[in-house]
Amino acid sequence: MPKMKTNRGTAKRFKRTASGGFKRAQSHKNHILTKKSTKRKRHLRTIEQVADADVAMIRRLMPYS
Repeated sequence: MPKMKTNRGTAKRFKRTASGGFKRAQSHKNHILTKKSTKRKRHLRTIEQVADADVAMIRRLMPYS
């Protein structure tokens, strides 16, 4: 049986945590930044934990992580 492939878009967006979850960056930080306040952009820098409901789907897309 052939190897399973990792979804490359998922691999670039998510990293595995030591406890088995996934961490992700926040959205809305790529463009049209001039109208967003400094405080809003600063808070968007923080790394978030992926919701428990989405972890199973990400595990399926990243079988070797």
